[in-house]
Amino acid sequence: MRVLHALFVTLALPAALSSAAARPVTEADLRKHIEILASDDFEGRAPGTEGERKTLDYLRNAWSKAGVKAGAADGSWLQPVEFVKRGPKTADVQFYARGEKIRVVGDELLLIGRESEYQREKLPAVFVGHGVNAAGEVNADVSGKLVFVLSDSAEFLPRELRQMRARREKLLKAGAEGVIAISGEQFNYPAYRRALMSRPIVWAEKDLAVGVEGVASPQYMVALVTAAGGDWDKMRAAAQAADYGGQTLQLSADLSVTSDVRRFTSSNIIGKLPGRKPSTGAIVFMGHWDHLGICRPEGEPDRICNGAVDNASGMAVITEVARRLARQRHDRDIYFIGTTAEESGLWGAYAFAANPVVPLDQIKAVFNIDTIAIAPRGSKVAIIGRGKTSFDPDIERVAQKLGRKIEPSTDANAFLQRQDGWALMQKGVASFMVGGSFADLGKLDAFLKGPYHGPEDEVTADLQLGGAAEDSDLHVALGQYFANARKFPPKKPEKGTGG
Repeated sequence: MRVLHALFVTLALPAALSSAAARPVTEADLRKHIEILASDDFEGRAPGTEGERKTLDYLRNAWSKAGVKAGAADGSWLQPVEFVKRGPKTADVQFYARGEKIRVVGDELLLIGRESEYQREKLPAVFVGHGVNAAGEVNADVSGKLVFVLSDSAEFLPRELRQMRARREKLLKAGAEGVIAISGEQFNYPAYRRALMSRPIVWAEKDLAVGVEGVASPQYMVALVTAAGGDWDKMRAAAQAADYGGQTLQLSADLSVTSDVRRFTSSNIIGKLPGRKPSTGAIVFMGHWDHLGICRPEGEPDRICNGAVDNASGMAVITEVARRLARQRHDRDIYFIGTTAEESGLWGAYAFAANPVVPLDQIKAVFNIDTIAIAPRGSKVAIIGRGKTSFDPDIERVAQKLGRKIEPSTDANAFLQRQDGWALMQKGVASFMVGGSFADLGKLDAFLKGPYHGPEDEVTADLQLGGAAEDSDLHVALGQYFANARKFPPKKPEKGTGG
């Protein structure tokens, strides 16, 4: 029955896939790549590790065999990206209220210093709510102070400042000596703590580290503010106002913090299929190769975050898409990019956007592929980036020729800023994520609240690859369409991609 079904699919293949790339991508095609990239031997593919070397070697070999050429600026496969990596070691903290020592009942406070040793005495503390007001301006005097800021977003925040990282950068530029994020519903304390314990990395060109930073739980804030004679619930409620101006905590702190600090080089991997008419521009397929590496402490039964779905699946799809697109010549150049350090803040994508191998105004479309092994076969096609350009009808036309139904809502745009395409969208490049994984947000949410960023995201017998295979065929068709200067003539994304 399986053989007859496969034969029927091949014979009835929609015209959107040309004969040169006719064989559909199968679940077995994808699984063979994922099993290697997400194996324990690759140790979770953390940047700057042996796992990175193995990952880049594997992708270089697979892409080369597929017919892809090296595409970095120097003629190699790799675009170096410099990083700084910091992790916590020890922290001694003593708070004072009106000059008197206070005892805080709670230990849910984690601190990391900019350098390996950090010490300050009588550092004044201030609570700034979400850190900025509705106009996007820092809402209090934070210069030289230890700043406590809510990590959760708020409706009044400008879109570009709804993520904690963007507000943190604002506070740093305003002179904050320390920034402590207060975990919340969107990113709870255990998750936040795991992220910091995993020793996140920062692109050296954007290393705006404060003297000290970290995370505190709401429970810790209750204990701290209560010990100082305040009411945390009232403070937090007041901070929901769009014109909130911050509040001194009547506290100061002595801090003695030691940290692991390491500087190293990682790489984006870049391949290219040269086009017949390179003057008509280029298209890009992008996905991050990295994951969290060895993410659990010694003694845990499983210490490796393998990242099978996130994002060995995306790199498997890119590899199979490249294999099929390489079977014919296209008008436009087609680039395939595996980015580093997406898990730490889209850093590889930002590095590429700052130093592109092709002028950004020549990139006609970017298709980012991430966390694609979520949906079953027959899922609708969602577009992250819907409504941000005039390209939606083109994408939908390609999908419908493959018999795919379209998810018309913009619900998937909730993930717009959480994926590599965002780094290019901010530069005015039309960027999208297209496929079934973001059409059913219930299934996606189950993954995010389950195996996501844990050792459980590994290759299992029930790994969902049916939808990923269909989405692979969709990306082949998208490549054929957008790399064709006649079907998709040069035009600009009129609606503005960065909003």
